Amino acid sequence: MPVTEFIPDTESLTITVKAEYHAPIERVWQVYSDPRQMERVWGPPSHPATIVEHELAPGGRVHYYMTSPEGERFYGWWSIVAVNEPVEFAFDDGFAPDDSFEPQEGMPVSRNVYRFEEMGGGTRVTAVSSYDSEEALRTVLEMGVEEGTREAMGQIDELLAED
Repeated sequence: MPVTEFIPDTESLTITVKAEYHAPIERVWQVYSDPRQMERVWGPPSHPATIVEHELAPGGRVHYYMTSPEGERFYGWWSIVAVNEPVEFAFDDGFAPDDSFEPQEGMPVSRNVYRFEEMGGGTRVTAVSSYDSEEALRTVLEMGVEEGTREAMGQIDELLAED
């Protein structure tokens, strides 16, 4: 599995995820910059993602939903804050109640920074999610963000192997 670390920190109100891939930085960047590739790896295998809108540029939006085995849809959105291709992008990430993709009241919103760095012919991805409160952090942990993240990021190796 490519996820080498998953570190929730209730003091700093963050979750840090580190993953390593045997592919050049530009190739790993494409996984997130291409909506068709991203939807193959954003949700865990049991809840595949469908990307409805994808503009990876400051001020842009990403709208998506994940579909459960029973067909239930779980909607989410990104608001892109910064992009420094191919080394970093930042976005706010939240839940939506439906396909309006409006923020869902009472659900956590996180600020996320994904950093890509070359390492010995491969790429290390470090993703840091910051929350406004310990309650928000605990909510996503209880929702299974660790298992879902490990499973979702684990699919990237399979996608990269197709090259």
